[in-house]
Amino acid sequence: MLGFACAHPQPAPQGCCGARPALQWRFEGPRPAFDRLRPVARPLTGLSHGPDNAGTFVRAFLVHPDRCSTLRLLAVIPAYNEAATVGEVVARVVDAMGCDVLVVNDASCDDTAAVARARGAVVLDLPWRLGAWGATQTGMRYARRKGYARVLTLDADGQHHPQELPRLLAEQRRTGANVTIGTCTQRLSIPKRLAWRYFRLLTGIGVQDFTSGLRVYDRRAIRALASPEASLLDYQDLGVLMLLRKKGLRLQELPTLMSPRRTGGSRVFSSWFMVARYMLHTTVLCFAQIGAAQTPHHTDRAGARA
Repeated sequence: MLGFACAHPQPAPQGCCGARPALQWRFEGPRPAFDRLRPVARPLTGLSHGPDNAGTFVRAFLVHPDRCSTLRLLAVIPAYNEAATVGEVVARVVDAMGCDVLVVNDASCDDTAAVARARGAVVLDLPWRLGAWGATQTGMRYARRKGYARVLTLDADGQHHPQELPRLLAEQRRTGANVTIGTCTQRLSIPKRLAWRYFRLLTGIGVQDFTSGLRVYDRRAIRALASPEASLLDYQDLGVLMLLRKKGLRLQELPTLMSPRRTGGSRVFSSWFMVARYMLHTTVLCFAQIGAAQTPHHTDRAGARA
């Protein structure tokens, strides 16, 4: 019979969330059966560190009950070819929050994964590109299986300021919102402002910046976004917000500081073709939701920064 047993915890060094027992998982069963797991482990998770990839695959999604109380807050950073900036972003998140950091490497062609690991982040290497939302949902599923109570998301390109994360978290705890979104309307171009106004009229969602990836999600939101239903979405914007509204979750915005991208540009709005594709895709998605049963929702906006 196949199985996994947890050896007695051994003392572990102090981590960013406090001292934790180092669990030693051992395989119980015929070795050939365990060896058959090896080709499955790498394509599913890409967890390549360590000599035993199959064991790493299993450990990545197992959590000992004694550790659930310490796994409270996780920062999820989707990254695609962001080796130039991801290391600094990880370091600043740890300095600002002292929490665990997960970088989901979206099949990057550069050293994004190595740089993030060198700064202390856990890295999930996707075998092929899923896009920003697919990478983010991978982080949501990881957080749910590991028992985290909240997830912080931010971009790996340096646009979002990690020092704003404590404000977002404090505001969410104060208001009880399920999702708190950090927004910076000053960065929106005139075409994007017009597009967002069009989608606000179409959906009734009052969020000012649909594409902001600077967010805090509570446990209910994590569960909703880790669901198979959320896997059908292509972008981390209006579709995600409509799904959260459908689940009856409360959204809130908080004005925050943001910076321009240091390198490259928007991949969603990289050309007029991509803009047209995005507008058509999102419009169809909005119309598909018209007439669907929706639970009353709330969108709050906190006051402007002093």
